[in-house]
Amino acid sequence: MLECMANSATHRPRVLMLAHASKPQIQERAAALVPVLEQHVEIVDTFEDFACELPTDDIDFVVVLGGDGSMLRAAHAMGYCQKPVLGVNLGKLGFLADLQPEQLDKLLPKVVAGEYRVVSHLMFECDVYRGGSEGAGGEKLNMLGLNEVAVLAGPPFAIMAIQLYVDDELVTTYSCDGLIVSTPVGSTAHSLSAGGPILRKNLQAFVISPISPHTLTNRPVVDTADRTYELVVPEPHEGTTLVVDGKVVCQVTAADRIRITRSEAEFQLIEVHGHGYYRTLREKLGWGGRLKNSD
Repeated sequence: MLECMANSATHRPRVLMLAHASKPQIQERAAALVPVLEQHVEIVDTFEDFACELPTDDIDFVVVLGGDGSMLRAAHAMGYCQKPVLGVNLGKLGFLADLQPEQLDKLLPKVVAGEYRVVSHLMFECDVYRGGSEGAGGEKLNMLGLNEVAVLAGPPFAIMAIQLYVDDELVTTYSCDGLIVSTPVGSTAHSLSAGGPILRKNLQAFVISPISPHTLTNRPVVDTADRTYELVVPEPHEGTTLVVDGKVVCQVTAADRIRITRSEAEFQLIEVHGHGYYRTLREKLGWGGRLKNSD
């Protein structure tokens, strides 16, 4: 969903600033950007610990100083009270944290003037029914995510079978080293490394990508986000693990059912004019156009 935003010319936006405390180099570079921010916005609070719940009730947007990992942590910290996020890239690639630090002084006044748009991105719920299906009396784990759900084979690192169900219908049983169910945002992360396609970030779809599938006809599948996806591992290894957005959730057992559905929460990314989707892909992935012959 694309939503145009506009601010009053006299309104000084109230923002939260997030910069990860565990990385001194990030903290040093973030500190240098604070005077630039304070010229244009009111910094209500600064957070270095992304594990705490963010107070988003009385703010206009969140400024994240860091890389895409920091953007993911910000999305998790906001939970079901998502606010628009302006990402300033102090990391490496920066698919989500798209603005460069040297651009902030020029582009922040445009954001304050309302010359931007907010692009909503799909988030998901990952529910693990331990001991069987919903209502069977077992334990239930719930995670909110933005990038992907991954089931990884783990030790002893042999190929394993993973069943995929869509709306309770068995689709296939993959023989593979793991399986990734990714959002469009996550399509440029682990899923891309596994050979999955790149999905435009505001598409409402999931991509299912097997990791090193044994059958060559097993290819990534893209389907609508309005369906229910379930993963079952009939014979997991002792080290088979469920990972959500890079964090280990649990060891997977044969009785577990892993369910992925669209969340009501949506990650909201501030996009400044001239910093669109294809420009980001072109710059971050090195799509340089035609090859040049060297003389």
